[in-house]
Amino acid sequence: MDILIKILIGFVALLHLYFLWLEMFAWTTRARKVFKKFPAELFEPTKSLAANQGLYNGFLAAGLIWTFFIENAEWKTNVSLFFLICVTIAGIYGALTADKKIFFIQALPALIALLLLFIR
Repeated sequence: MDILIKILIGFVALLHLYFLWLEMFAWTTRARKVFKKFPAELFEPTKSLAANQGLYNGFLAAGLIWTFFIENAEWKTNVSLFFLICVTIAGIYGALTADKKIFFIQALPALIALLLLFIR
């Protein structure tokens, strides 16, 4: 069970590192292919906003990666819970306000990891 939890936490962290890259460094190039519904003329004017959002995704990834280096089991669980809850809330909010598929891409993997943390 612990290995599965670690795999899910790692997966969620990697997703958020990808979001960081996409929003901070590839907003006007690759992101155009990912966010097809977003008007093409708005990518350049929203570049700094996307970069800011990418930075926040980086903080979420950093927090999740940090959990791999915490030796105290209780502290590791608490930090994992905090960052997974943050990701889940962000994913639910994104699904409600932007696109429903955000729930499945962002929130669901974090939610599964959360549930596994609670039942282990």
